[in-house]
Amino acid sequence: MLPKNTTPIYTIDLPLSKKSIRYRPFLVKEEKLLLIAMEANDETSILNTIKQIINNCSLDELDVDELPIVDIEYFFLHLRARSVGEVIELNYKCNNDVETTNTEGEKIFKKCNNIVPVNINILNIVPTIDPAHTSKIDLGNNLGMVLKYPTISMLNMNTNNTEIDQTIKIIIECIEYIYDKDNIYYRKDTPNNELVEFIDTLNNTQFNKIKQFFDTIPKIIANVDFKCKKCGYNDKIVVEGLQSFFG
Repeated sequence: MLPKNTTPIYTIDLPLSKKSIRYRPFLVKEEKLLLIAMEANDETSILNTIKQIINNCSLDELDVDELPIVDIEYFFLHLRARSVGEVIELNYKCNNDVETTNTEGEKIFKKCNNIVPVNINILNIVPTIDPAHTSKIDLGNNLGMVLKYPTISMLNMNTNNTEIDQTIKIIIECIEYIYDKDNIYYRKDTPNNELVEFIDTLNNTQFNKIKQFFDTIPKIIANVDFKCKKCGYNDKIVVEGLQSFFG
């Protein structure tokens, strides 16, 4: 009988849900799943594969469908770091306008277009926190609501609705509770049609306060110093979104 391979065990503290989870690196079988999903270049397929890999590698009980999306991204980046390597190399094209001359000797500007490799240490990435971000939304007149973060299951919701209807649907899914001066009304105890009616009666100022919650949700962002060796151009690159780190 062949010997069994042993894998190291790590612990991660998820930034939004505040859960502490033990996990193992992903193995060849999980890496094959990820490569197949990446080659398919389908967002739903990639999300479902990431969810499956996190489920496979988690050593503690974890409901991935209920995790905030930022926690999913943060967890998977650390999984990738422990499994493949902490440093990712991405290639960027220099967009600096370089002065040159055409065949008539006239000065013109052309894009440098030099390909520059950029290294990012995944373990140094932490979610950005907007000081204006709050989950408690004061709607005025002793009325308000508390929201929870969108989950991966919400991204997979199928709908034929318009964009505004889809936005309202996600807002409703994210409601923890609504409150007034005297009572708290939990989303789980409130009929969906009443929640839709409540959102429909909000004015523009109130709706924008809710929208700000989603606009300022913590994000996985890396700010990287960029220097082109060909033209000497210096800049900062903002890498945002899970797939951008593997593009």
